[in-house]
Amino acid sequence: MEIPKELKYAKTHEWIKVEKEMGTVGITDYAQEQLTDVVFVELPQIGKVVSKGEAVAVVESVKSVSDIYAPVSSEVTGVNKELENNPGLINKEPYGKGWIFKLKMKDPKELDSLLSAEEYEKTVTSDR
Repeated sequence: MEIPKELKYAKTHEWIKVEKEMGTVGITDYAQEQLTDVVFVELPQIGKVVSKGEAVAVVESVKSVSDIYAPVSSEVTGVNKELENNPGLINKEPYGKGWIFKLKMKDPKELDSLLSAEEYEKTVTSDR
């Protein structure tokens, strides 16, 4: 699957789509491939304030349980309720309907420390 160029990426395999000071967060195609079949998602509480790198949500697969980290310091403003009944959306559409939560950024400058699509692609191709 092509890595979307318009997104920013964390080394922990989260992506963020930025719209002004708001962001939508999910996990990358590479991450969902490593997890295999996602069977449960523990969504964060709306209003939860998190620091960059802090665990926000949990994704459970048949193989393992993984924390999902905040790519930037923020407040959670929305969650993907569809994942409660259909966690497999993360496997099917990691960059689309499989998003996990929305946030309001505290400091948009933190985006500068995230990876571009090209930089992220280099990190995962060196892992393979």
